[in-house]
Amino acid sequence: MRYSGDWMVLADDRILEYVRHEGSGRPKAMADSGYVRYSRQYVHKRAKKLVEHGLLEHLGNGVYVITERGERYLDGEIDTSKDAPDEVDSMFDDSSSSADENHEQV
Repeated sequence: MRYSGDWMVLADDRILEYVRHEGSGRPKAMADSGYVRYSRQYVHKRAKKLVEHGLLEHLGNGVYVITERGERYLDGEIDTSKDAPDEVDSMFDDSSSSADENHEQV
């Protein structure tokens, strides 16, 4: 499950998915792919926003690559809301069992 911030739009997920799958991407190639069904201008605008939030990196000449933070967002490991901490609490957090183990070792 992904935790997208209120600043994000559906195009952002498509852009991140495309760049992760292809290894890099240019707005024109994304728009022409049929997977990211938005204009080149709109994809460019959203890619810049994703760079501002650390999900993409702009290498120059219109080429974007996904960052580790972007990968973690796609994998549902972080929350991109402005006020939320990056880490998302897992439903399967086993920190209590490791705390019990540490207590037994003392």
